[in-house]
Amino acid sequence: MSIIKRNIYLQIILLITLFSGSVTVSEAQVTFKASAPASVVEGEQFRLSYMLNQEGKDLRLPDLPDFDVLFGPSTSTSFSQRTINGKTTSERSVTYTYILVPKKTGTFTIAPASITVDGANYQSNSLQVEVLPPDKTATKGSPGASSSGTATVSESDAFIRAIVSKNNPYEQEGFTVTFRLYTTLNIVNFGRIQFPEFEGFMVEEIDIPTNQQLKMERYNGRNYYTADLRRTLLFPQRSGQITIPSGTIEMVFSVPSGRNVTTFFGSQELMVDVNKALVTNPVAINVRPLPANRPESYANAVGTFTINPNINSTQLRANEAISLRLEISGTGNMKLISNPEVEFPNNFEVYDPTVTNALNVTSNGLTGIRTIEYMAIPRYEGSYTIPPIEFSYFDTNTNSYKTLTTPAYDLQIAKGEPGSISSSNFVNQQDVKVEQDIRFLKTGEPNYHSISDFFVGSFSYWLWYLIPLVLLIVLYVFNRKQARENANVVLMRNRKANKMAIKRLKLAEKYLKEHNKESFYDEVLKAIWGYFSDKLSIPVAKLSKNNIEAELSKNGISEELIARFMQILDTCEFARYAPAESNAEMDSVYKNTIFVIEEMENRLKKRK
Repeated sequence: MSIIKRNIYLQIILLITLFSGSVTVSEAQVTFKASAPASVVEGEQFRLSYMLNQEGKDLRLPDLPDFDVLFGPSTSTSFSQRTINGKTTSERSVTYTYILVPKKTGTFTIAPASITVDGANYQSNSLQVEVLPPDKTATKGSPGASSSGTATVSESDAFIRAIVSKNNPYEQEGFTVTFRLYTTLNIVNFGRIQFPEFEGFMVEEIDIPTNQQLKMERYNGRNYYTADLRRTLLFPQRSGQITIPSGTIEMVFSVPSGRNVTTFFGSQELMVDVNKALVTNPVAINVRPLPANRPESYANAVGTFTINPNINSTQLRANEAISLRLEISGTGNMKLISNPEVEFPNNFEVYDPTVTNALNVTSNGLTGIRTIEYMAIPRYEGSYTIPPIEFSYFDTNTNSYKTLTTPAYDLQIAKGEPGSISSSNFVNQQDVKVEQDIRFLKTGEPNYHSISDFFVGSFSYWLWYLIPLVLLIVLYVFNRKQARENANVVLMRNRKANKMAIKRLKLAEKYLKEHNKESFYDEVLKAIWGYFSDKLSIPVAKLSKNNIEAELSKNGISEELIARFMQILDTCEFARYAPAESNAEMDSVYKNTIFVIEEMENRLKKRK
């Protein structure tokens, strides 16, 4: 099991690297850290390690009543040295390893160990280990040779689950979906990866550490090594049932063939590589609508929030700016919150608010502070009041609306500096009202009309009736035709195939400029596979190079153009896992893809 775990672990690190950024390594002066698997199987050995970055002595283990200590400690020392900008630093670490066997199932805590370094006593962290029951000796659907002699991978040996944190969230309430790999086999390689698209949700990706350790989890009465491949935070944008569709990941596993071979070291079972497409389960989410009794000040906020107001000054001169800042902090759909309304006096010149976000993506939602800054300029002296500001949100803890209110601000505006340009150009709205008898004077030459010149009954008068009637008839005919075409799903996908491909290629061009090789080739593959799916009316899951060639030949496409398509597919699939490509080679792939898609469109149009 240890060899399988190590091979799976190395492959999972490579797989997760596709969906995450660079790894940051942090250093500490003195560390004494304990490590062990988060879950193990009853009766199987596992390692308990203590790592110290300095020389220590008198290591003392805690009491381990739930485990048998078979061996230990074995000590290993490592030393590294590096020079940066002429400064040399060295690192030394000592690892103490014990071999333990759990006595029974359950969840147990390993208390901190202690060690002495330079006369000072240090304690390690505590650990929690879950002990799982062993698998039954006769496992149904174990991998190996089938009755026909072909090695297979059963559905219970390796699969991917889409796990959601909530199945019935409220509208705009955040929840997570995690794509978790379960396997008992060695992973050799992986191929095309296509996670589902989340239509009807606002999406925020949650970072997964690339150096995460494999965990053992018991599922359906069997123990699996598991790793999270992707974790996404979703905010549903409408109520009702929304389905997260299936995704696919192609992987190559090493499985026993059922045949033995004789080598220098004796008889060994022959292992073969088996390609398996793992399909995630579709998940139906029942999104509950928010209660109907929404306050007037509801700001489209769902979660838990607090508000902190701040004003720069309540005593200032006319034509000096007032800055009113609202800091909304908490956890929820922070990016979707509407700005609360602030009622400034009529004599204030008000500017559009500026919004800044300092947010972190967590499993419970977006956490942080949203800062909204309002700026207004009073143009005349006097006493004014900014009434209280209300901010209403839906509290997911109590499932009810709550309203937060800021205090009112009494402003004392002194007379501004004489000769101010701003004050001379601003109309005092308190002194001049539309309802008053005084009107602004109109300047310029007057326009005169003949008393015999009547609009009613003229040719222009009847055109005002005829033109709308003709436009209405044309619009009705056009809408009827459009409705019939929209009902034809295959036709609409066929028409939009080129647009969707160009849209994905624009994103690929962005990754090309950033020299992001993996993302570039991934987007080019999505564009080509999606184009074939829409243009040839073949579901993506059923697309293959063979049926694409057959369909293109049936539509009269030349062998030369088909060969160029296949060459681009092969180049992209190989280049994603090959060493770094130059910008010139990636640019050539990009231009060839655009050319062959345009050539395909032209030839299909000529056939029609």
